[in-house]
Amino acid sequence: MARETGKTEPRHPIQVVARRAGLTPDVLRAWEKRYGVVQPARSPSGRRLYSDADVERLRLIQTAIAGGRRIGQLAALTRGQLAALVEEDRQAEEARASRELAEPSAAAARYLADALITVRQLDGPALRSILGRALMELPSSAFLEQLIAPLLNRIGTLWEDGELSPGHEHLASGVIREELGELIDRLRPRNSAPSLTAAAPASQRHELGAMLAAATAALQGWHVTFLGGDLPVSDIARAAIDTGARAVALSVTYPSNSDQVSQALRELRSALPERVSILVGGRAAPTYRDALRAIGAAELGDLPSLRAVLAVLDSSPHPPPVGS
Repeated sequence: MARETGKTEPRHPIQVVARRAGLTPDVLRAWEKRYGVVQPARSPSGRRLYSDADVERLRLIQTAIAGGRRIGQLAALTRGQLAALVEEDRQAEEARASRELAEPSAAAARYLADALITVRQLDGPALRSILGRALMELPSSAFLEQLIAPLLNRIGTLWEDGELSPGHEHLASGVIREELGELIDRLRPRNSAPSLTAAAPASQRHELGAMLAAATAALQGWHVTFLGGDLPVSDIARAAIDTGARAVALSVTYPSNSDQVSQALRELRSALPERVSILVGGRAAPTYRDALRAIGAAELGDLPSLRAVLAVLDSSPHPPPVGS
């Protein structure tokens, strides 16, 4: 008989399959015994061997369970039925999240007002306490989009208007950096999740926009590498290549329409593999629209637009660069 090939060939041991599907070997064995979710082949020595199709089926089941389904409801479904159910749950979750984010909640507005008061008072511990409570109370996406992003924008505007000093801005940035770092650290993406590298390029010392992008990607299930600010293009490109990044997110806050920044964008595009998308946001990003179009980069107006781009990139194993 011809040797099996392709997705149905049994070739993966249970440890590999469990890791790829986000399960433990014990759970996988229990599911097989009780529900027959997959039927692995056996090696000559009696070891379980699974196919790529088995791995895909188990991933779908695990995703459906993460969305609130029970294994007993899923075990008998075909791959097509599982995929349809997962997609239905995904769309329902996106609709729910969109409704939640359509208008800032009263809680987010209250936290924003309180946070601005503590920034004006240079009260770092109070600001840390407010943001910590907000992180526990608000959905993570609302914490980023309804509190942190507006807070950063408001602080930037007040600084430009002379109402806040560099000291106010530095104090707030330090506390916000801690909270975003805590949020990113507690998220654990699946092993097969795509990767994003986030940074602010040379001359861009305000790095929190890039960190906000990293946190948003982490919430979307991505692996993230946050490099910080004021980095040479060569360092950003090397990190993206070394981590196998699907995308590089840059924050550009100033100056507007600088030849130096435009040149850095061109150099980054040349240094990266074609498959890596470049995503650029920040207060000054719209002034580089022509430069972004020239290199096929995506301009990000806000965090929802970043989420949308990440969803497109994650939906295809080998998508073209987003801006192309």
